Amino acid sequence: MTALGRCALSGMVEEFLFREAALLDDWKLEEWIGLFTEDARYVVPSTDLPEGDPGRDLVFIDDDIVRLRARVTRLNSRHSHRERPRSRTRRFVSNVRVEETDEEHLSVRANVLVYRFRSGEGAPYVGAIEYTLRREGGDFRIAYRRAVLDLEDLSWHGAVSIII
Repeated sequence: MTALGRCALSGMVEEFLFREAALLDDWKLEEWIGLFTEDARYVVPSTDLPEGDPGRDLVFIDDDIVRLRARVTRLNSRHSHRERPRSRTRRFVSNVRVEETDEEHLSVRANVLVYRFRSGEGAPYVGAIEYTLRREGGDFRIAYRRAVLDLEDLSWHGAVSIII
């Protein structure tokens, strides 16, 4: 791939990640879930074991597409006490690195900073997200997403209910 082609691909991936961040900040969770493939997986390891493997370690989130849809349904319902009223968030995505793994998939890493405000308090969530993006119809879909928090614990933050 030429340097110009790599720049264009990186720009397209950044636009995709910015769109995902906006959907989460705007609490458009039904649209957000539409970014995932049917065989997608979403993992958030615990803060004390960031390299944790859901197959053997305790993690905060280890969802397939069925569990992700259930999570979105619950967050949009009146049964989601953690998000009633919902948090206000603002996401910042930076240091996006893109690597083509094959003709269909991209390996993407990005740093994220999420500010969460709720009940008169604010809290920053800092971390990195790894993606496997699949090319589909001129756009991308998320086949794998792993959000690793740099925090030592969540006691100050309370929860990851905002979907990092």
